[in-house]
Amino acid sequence: MNRADPPSPDAMAQPAASAPVTTTTLPTGRLVLLYLVMLVTAAGNTAMQSVMPSIGTALKVEDFWISLAYTWSALLWMTCAPMWARRSDRRGRKAMMAIGLIGFISSFALCGLTLYLGLHGFLGGAATLLTFALCRSLYGGFGSAAPPAVQAYVASRTSRAERTKALSLISSSFGLGTVLGPALAPLLILPALGLVSPFLAFALIGVAVLVALRLRLPDDTPAFAGRGDIMAAPFSANSNSSARERGDPDEAHGDAETGALPTDVAKLSWFDHRLRPWLVAGLVGGHAQAAVMGIVGFLILDRLGLRADPAAGAGPIGLVLMAGAMATLLAQWGVIPLFQLGPRSSCLSGMVIAAIGTALLAVAGDLHTITLGVALASMGFGLFRPGFTAGASLAVTRAEQGQSAGIVASVNGAAYIVAPALGVWLYGHSPAVGFAVIELLCAAVIVLGLRGMSRDEVLIKPR
Repeated sequence: MNRADPPSPDAMAQPAASAPVTTTTLPTGRLVLLYLVMLVTAAGNTAMQSVMPSIGTALKVEDFWISLAYTWSALLWMTCAPMWARRSDRRGRKAMMAIGLIGFISSFALCGLTLYLGLHGFLGGAATLLTFALCRSLYGGFGSAAPPAVQAYVASRTSRAERTKALSLISSSFGLGTVLGPALAPLLILPALGLVSPFLAFALIGVAVLVALRLRLPDDTPAFAGRGDIMAAPFSANSNSSARERGDPDEAHGDAETGALPTDVAKLSWFDHRLRPWLVAGLVGGHAQAAVMGIVGFLILDRLGLRADPAAGAGPIGLVLMAGAMATLLAQWGVIPLFQLGPRSSCLSGMVIAAIGTALLAVAGDLHTITLGVALASMGFGLFRPGFTAGASLAVTRAEQGQSAGIVASVNGAAYIVAPALGVWLYGHSPAVGFAVIELLCAAVIVLGLRGMSRDEVLIKPR
């Protein structure tokens, strides 16, 4: 244990000779670091999202191609996230978080440089977008290491009954980041750098978080985690067999202090029957969310008549995205803990609210109505996302948490491969068709949840 972090009450009450149990809370210092890892990436990405429609318009590039520039990065995210999650089981969560931050920092710095060259005439529009997509792939390939590591770190230290709340808290760091990103983006625009200023600013913030992570988070590499029954016979396939035979994944498969996991866990399949309903819901609902968020910036430019002055669009877009992010926080910090929502109820109620918000956004013609529509949709997706994540986590054993987190992160990335570009393309051809498709996706998740998801009281029972 890091000397800077006091032992939790659970840890102090545990007899030294017995097997370690998983605590339900994390020390404040560690929780802050985990929050910052997620916060900086979320804030940076939403800051980027608030300026990219204006940058695309200034480059005289069609909206569809701006959205398509994210596709390669999303494909890499979907492919690489499970690999990084499996590696975190062997190399430790902290190492994977560091790799994720390095991917974020390098991607943002190079993307900012590329867009600067494009906006100042050193690169043509097509060359700028191709180079941007290439630099963005660093985030998809390496940035995808951080979220599953953070999720697995938390999941391995919380009980089944508390996991929805704990993962919702971590998810809210993304929500807080999505508030700060659009709020800070207009303030970070400097005359010398213009619209690319937020890219370089968040790259520097990422460097500061990386240094803090290296210095303050205890090393959880399995090589340093040997204690109790978990590592009693490290070369035996049957180490800690008594715990395995009891069939209690909450007590058998993780060291409460280090999160160390056994190395002989079978590879978790994407088609595992326990995960299937949650992954399908996450994929379908994720496509609905990605399509909505892909459309919002361009919809604001169109309905507020700002195409002729793209620089003026950053402010309203940032305001709307900030309102949506605050609604997400309200869902994850307020609604879920207040009503004690479990995974299934979070998913179902979230999709209903998201469908209502999307319908309002489809007919909105002024900034106030657009903001309200985005806020409602974001609140719905804010309920849905932690519900789907917690459902996938509770469906498997504690030893499989790293792999489950990687698959969940991969599903999240998969939603951004085609959905933003396809949503913008449909919106450009027929807004009614584009929004109708999103409504159908929300309805599909509701039907799947009613028919295929386990009830909340079943999920939280020890197995």
